[in-house]
Amino acid sequence: MKRLILIRHAKSSWDFGGLSDHERPLNARGQDACIRIADWLSAQNYIPDEVLCSTAERCRETHERIAAKMRLSAPVHHLQNLYHASAESLLACLRSAQGDTVMMLAHNPGIGDFAALIHAHPLPETQQFALYPTAATTVLDFDISSWTEAAWDLGVGRAFVVPRELAAPA
Repeated sequence: MKRLILIRHAKSSWDFGGLSDHERPLNARGQDACIRIADWLSAQNYIPDEVLCSTAERCRETHERIAAKMRLSAPVHHLQNLYHASAESLLACLRSAQGDTVMMLAHNPGIGDFAALIHAHPLPETQQFALYPTAATTVLDFDISSWTEAAWDLGVGRAFVVPRELAAPA
Protein backbone atom coordinates (compact mmCIF):
# COMPACT_ATOMS: atom_id res chain seq x y z
CA MET A 1 0.00 0.00 0.00
CA LYS A 2 1.25 3.47 -0.92
CA ARG A 3 -0.13 6.90 0.00
CA LEU A 4 0.18 10.21 -1.87
CA ILE A 5 -0.28 13.64 -0.29
CA LEU A 6 -0.73 16.01 -3.21
CA ILE A 7 -0.39 19.73 -2.40
CA ARG A 8 -0.59 22.77 -4.64
CA HIS A 9 1.75 25.50 -3.38
CA ALA A 10 0.22 28.10 -1.06
CA LYS A 11 -0.71 31.61 -2.20
CA SER A 12 2.28 33.51 -3.55
CA SER A 13 3.07 37.20 -3.61
CA TRP A 14 3.09 39.42 -6.68
CA ASP A 15 4.55 42.33 -4.67
CA PHE A 16 8.10 41.88 -5.93
CA GLY A 17 8.15 43.12 -9.52
CA GLY A 18 11.82 42.34 -10.04
CA LEU A 19 11.46 38.62 -9.28
CA SER A 20 10.90 35.95 -11.88
CA ASP A 21 7.87 33.67 -11.58
CA HIS A 22 10.17 30.94 -10.25
CA GLU A 23 11.42 33.23 -7.44
CA ARG A 24 8.07 34.46 -6.04
CA PRO A 25 7.69 33.82 -2.27
CA LEU A 26 4.49 33.22 -0.32
CA ASN A 27 2.32 36.08 0.85
CA ALA A 28 0.83 36.29 4.38
CA ARG A 29 -2.29 34.33 3.37
CA GLY A 30 -0.09 31.59 1.92
CA GLN A 31 2.01 31.43 5.08
CA ASP A 32 -1.15 31.03 7.17
CA ALA A 33 -2.44 28.33 4.80
CA CYS A 34 0.73 26.28 5.35
CA ILE A 35 0.10 26.21 9.10
CA ARG A 36 -3.54 25.19 8.58
CA ILE A 37 -2.57 22.37 6.23
CA ALA A 38 0.24 21.21 8.53
CA ASP A 39 -2.11 21.11 11.52
CA TRP A 40 -4.69 19.16 9.49
CA LEU A 41 -2.12 16.67 8.15
CA SER A 42 -0.81 16.09 11.68
CA ALA A 43 -4.31 15.64 13.11
CA GLN A 44 -5.11 13.06 10.41
CA ASN A 45 -1.73 11.33 10.91
CA TYR A 46 -0.82 11.88 7.25
CA ILE A 47 2.95 11.93 7.70
CA PRO A 48 5.18 11.68 4.59
CA ASP A 49 8.39 9.69 4.53
CA GLU A 50 9.51 11.29 1.25
CA VAL A 51 8.86 14.67 -0.38
CA LEU A 52 8.95 15.59 -4.09
CA CYS A 53 8.90 19.36 -4.47
CA SER A 54 9.08 21.82 -7.36
CA THR A 55 12.16 24.04 -7.30
CA ALA A 56 10.00 27.20 -7.39
CA GLU A 57 10.38 29.34 -4.27
CA ARG A 58 6.64 29.22 -3.48
CA CYS A 59 6.68 25.40 -3.48
CA ARG A 60 9.88 25.22 -1.47
CA GLU A 61 8.53 27.68 1.09
CA THR A 62 5.20 25.82 1.28
CA HIS A 63 7.07 22.62 2.05
CA GLU A 64 9.46 24.28 4.51
CA ARG A 65 6.63 25.86 6.50
CA ILE A 66 4.58 22.64 6.59
CA ALA A 67 7.64 20.57 7.49
CA ALA A 68 8.67 22.97 10.27
CA LYS A 69 5.20 22.96 11.81
CA MET A 70 4.95 19.15 11.59
CA ARG A 71 8.63 18.62 12.57
CA LEU A 72 9.12 16.43 9.50
CA SER A 73 12.45 14.81 8.76
CA ALA A 74 11.51 13.12 5.46
CA PRO A 75 14.07 13.44 2.66
CA VAL A 76 13.19 16.16 0.15
CA HIS A 77 13.88 15.99 -3.58
CA HIS A 78 13.65 19.40 -5.29
CA LEU A 79 12.81 18.61 -8.90
CA GLN A 80 12.97 21.19 -11.69
CA ASN A 81 10.63 19.04 -13.80
CA LEU A 82 7.81 19.62 -11.27
CA TYR A 83 7.86 23.35 -12.08
CA HIS A 84 4.70 23.99 -14.14
CA ALA A 85 4.59 20.29 -14.95
CA SER A 86 1.84 18.56 -16.89
CA ALA A 87 -0.14 15.73 -15.33
CA GLU A 88 1.98 13.27 -17.30
CA SER A 89 5.21 14.78 -15.94
CA LEU A 90 3.86 14.61 -12.39
CA LEU A 91 3.08 10.92 -12.88
CA ALA A 92 6.60 10.30 -14.20
CA CYS A 93 8.08 12.02 -11.12
CA LEU A 94 5.84 10.02 -8.78
CA ARG A 95 7.01 6.78 -10.40
CA SER A 96 10.55 7.62 -9.22
CA ALA A 97 9.50 7.88 -5.55
CA GLN A 98 10.73 5.37 -2.98
CA GLY A 99 8.71 6.22 0.15
CA ASP A 100 5.49 4.61 1.31
CA THR A 101 3.85 7.99 1.97
CA VAL A 102 4.94 10.61 -0.54
CA MET A 103 4.15 14.33 -0.36
CA MET A 104 4.26 16.03 -3.77
CA LEU A 105 4.16 19.83 -4.12
CA ALA A 106 3.59 21.39 -7.53
CA HIS A 107 1.60 23.91 -9.59
CA ASN A 108 -1.70 24.32 -11.40
CA PRO A 109 -3.02 23.49 -13.91
CA GLY A 110 -0.93 20.31 -13.94
CA ILE A 111 -1.56 19.35 -10.33
CA GLY A 112 -5.34 19.74 -10.67
CA ASP A 113 -5.33 17.67 -13.86
CA PHE A 114 -3.13 15.06 -12.18
CA ALA A 115 -5.43 14.87 -9.12
CA ALA A 116 -8.46 14.28 -11.35
CA LEU A 117 -6.77 11.67 -13.56
CA ILE A 118 -5.10 9.64 -10.80
CA HIS A 119 -8.38 8.98 -8.88
CA ALA A 120 -10.01 5.58 -9.44
CA HIS A 121 -13.22 6.91 -7.94
CA PRO A 122 -12.96 10.66 -7.40
CA LEU A 123 -14.13 12.15 -4.15
CA PRO A 124 -17.48 13.92 -4.47
CA GLU A 125 -16.90 16.51 -7.20
CA THR A 126 -16.79 20.06 -5.90
CA GLN A 127 -16.01 23.28 -7.66
CA GLN A 128 -13.00 23.68 -5.36
CA PHE A 129 -11.55 20.34 -6.46
CA ALA A 130 -12.00 21.26 -10.12
CA LEU A 131 -10.20 24.58 -9.55
CA TYR A 132 -7.57 23.03 -7.23
CA PRO A 133 -6.96 26.30 -5.34
CA THR A 134 -3.71 27.28 -3.67
CA ALA A 135 -2.69 24.92 -0.85
CA ALA A 136 -5.44 22.47 -1.82
CA THR A 137 -4.46 19.05 -0.52
CA THR A 138 -5.60 15.62 -1.70
CA VAL A 139 -4.73 12.35 0.01
CA LEU A 140 -4.94 9.14 -2.03
CA ASP A 141 -4.12 5.51 -1.32
CA PHE A 142 -2.80 3.07 -3.91
CA ASP A 143 -2.92 -0.73 -3.74
CA ILE A 144 0.53 -1.11 -5.30
CA SER A 145 3.88 -2.33 -4.00
CA SER A 146 6.03 0.21 -5.86
CA TRP A 147 5.44 3.70 -7.25
CA THR A 148 6.66 2.40 -10.61
CA GLU A 149 3.18 0.81 -10.83
CA ALA A 150 1.36 4.14 -10.40
CA ALA A 151 -1.09 4.80 -13.22
CA TRP A 152 -4.22 6.79 -14.01
CA ASP A 153 -7.41 5.72 -12.22
CA LEU A 154 -5.57 3.79 -9.47
CA GLY A 155 -5.73 6.19 -6.51
CA VAL A 156 -8.47 5.87 -3.92
CA GLY A 157 -9.32 9.32 -2.58
CA ARG A 158 -9.20 9.59 1.21
CA ALA A 159 -9.48 13.34 1.68
CA PHE A 160 -9.55 16.70 -0.05
CA VAL A 161 -9.21 19.95 1.85
CA VAL A 162 -8.51 23.63 1.24
CA PRO A 163 -7.11 25.93 3.95
CA ARG A 164 -10.17 28.20 4.18
CA GLU A 165 -12.21 25.17 5.36
CA LEU A 166 -9.86 24.64 8.29
CA ALA A 167 -9.70 26.39 11.64
CA ALA A 168 -7.20 29.20 12.06
CA PRO A 169 -3.89 28.07 13.56
CA ALA A 170 -3.71 28.04 17.34
